[in-house]
Amino acid sequence: MNTLNTPEANTEFVDFWNDVLAPKFVKYKHVLVDGLTHHSAAIFPSLDIRAGDRALDVGCGFGDTAIQIAERVGSTGSVLGIDCCETFLEYGRRDAVAAGLDNVSFALADVQFHPFQPEYDFCFSRFGTMFFENPVAAFKNMRRALKPGGRLTCIVWRAIDDNPWLGLPKQVALNFLPPPGEDAATCGPGPFSMASESMVTKQLEIAGYDDIEFKRVDAPLLVGRTPEDAVGFQLALGPAGEVYREAGEEAEQKHDEISAALRAELARWETPEGIVMESSSWVISARNPG
Repeated sequence: MNTLNTPEANTEFVDFWNDVLAPKFVKYKHVLVDGLTHHSAAIFPSLDIRAGDRALDVGCGFGDTAIQIAERVGSTGSVLGIDCCETFLEYGRRDAVAAGLDNVSFALADVQFHPFQPEYDFCFSRFGTMFFENPVAAFKNMRRALKPGGRLTCIVWRAIDDNPWLGLPKQVALNFLPPPGEDAATCGPGPFSMASESMVTKQLEIAGYDDIEFKRVDAPLLVGRTPEDAVGFQLALGPAGEVYREAGEEAEQKHDEISAALRAELARWETPEGIVMESSSWVISARNPG
């Protein structure tokens, strides 16, 4: 296991990712990787990634984007993918070997606290920055990792109303169960914490970035290969999964009712490829002025 020397970490959120979410992410890896790919694929061809670049992939998950970036920077460049879940990183290492790449590595680290040196040309994150406990501190630390003039690109979800793949199942769950309490166990601020363009712009400005731009990407998202697969995914992860998890015994007692209602709702989105729903993200780019 490759572990960066991180002086401090957010143990509560990191433990939740490793103990609660990681096994569910592995179970639904086919949904998370295949579904999210449309958002990165929409902008990858236009990303300012150059041969020979040193790149950092923050919250790299299963490593698929780190591997794609490694292919772009070529043999004279390198990529480091970091995540707080060792389980995810193991998949990245395996897939990098299978792809015959020796210019990408993976390490366990908390980006908010790791003492980076300014050695990277490009920093990327696909749906990883929304879970920072302290976004400004994390963005500042990511900027410290960039050389003067280094580029940042991160993809985050827009508002839940623009993402029916998460919003509609949550509403179905709330028809049967109470909303999670303020003391609910979480993985961090949540998937929609960076939906506000003005708020995130201010966070990046405080963190020292300039040339901040937002681009909207709307893309279809596979939430399950079958209705049953999609129902299982929704009850395991995301806002509906949080409602279900926090309701505990009541959720288990109403499992069949909730599943049937979800299946009926998701059936409207069934295609030959599976359950495909609408999703919307921001692609945020910024620069380290030096």
